[in-house]
Amino acid sequence: MLAEQLQEAEEKVPQQRRAVRSLPRPFLKWVGGKTQLLPAFEAFLPSSWGRYFEPFVGGGAMFWRNSDGPSVLNDFNPDLATTYRVVRDDVEGLIEALSEHYYDKDHYYEVRALDPNEMSLAKRAARMIFMNRTGFNGLYRVNKSGRFNVPFGRYKDPLICDEPNLRACSARLQETELREGDFEEAIADAKSGDFVYFDPPYAPVSRSANFTSYTAGGFGGTEQDRLRATLADLDRRGVQFMLSNSDAEGLYDMYRDDGWNVTKVRASRSINSKASRRGKVNELVVRNY
Repeated sequence: MLAEQLQEAEEKVPQQRRAVRSLPRPFLKWVGGKTQLLPAFEAFLPSSWGRYFEPFVGGGAMFWRNSDGPSVLNDFNPDLATTYRVVRDDVEGLIEALSEHYYDKDHYYEVRALDPNEMSLAKRAARMIFMNRTGFNGLYRVNKSGRFNVPFGRYKDPLICDEPNLRACSARLQETELREGDFEEAIADAKSGDFVYFDPPYAPVSRSANFTSYTAGGFGGTEQDRLRATLADLDRRGVQFMLSNSDAEGLYDMYRDDGWNVTKVRASRSINSKASRRGKVNELVVRNY
């Protein structure tokens, strides 16, 4: 069923967007990343836009594959925001710093214990990529004190430094403005005709599903309500938006009541702590066009 859905969506995508692009691609694994869903999601994109905004960039799968021209990327996670800036502004320094890392359990925990605020920007970004590539499931999780606490992961010869892709990403980011902070502030200057893609931390579909915190403060119900108000504001300003979210109870009807176009798509979920709860689940795609 999913294969048929993706094939149908792929046929709706303009030929130039279906061209295979091996580079650039996400340089980080990110929970909730949209790589597998891109063929389906591309069918929902507007035909054109001015500036492209992504206020919860994460791994940036949608950006790398579908955004050309002036763009604005943002994330509230300071380690992530710093890593994007280093990839753009000092990719050779980053590659040199990454060469110091190797796949080893003791080395992983030594690096994890370091305070990133006491490191150079290049070494801080290298630490982020190294732990992302060698930590459990590529998770980014912090405790209440804001300290990274993901355990060591078991892989077979993980690629820690993908030099060609990092250089390609750096080239693409040269025409991209990078911001760090609140999602609402990040899109404050979006204008009519621009396009904003939202991929926020998802609303939990159950109590047990909300086990990962990407920042010390989390992203709870208050933020989800504020995000909904932000969508309404963008619509009034003539800004095109597309939102991905979980199919949590009540969200489908809520977005439909707001007057948006809401579509359910099937996605893979693989991070639940119980293997029996992994598999295909519904996600929502919400648009104002």
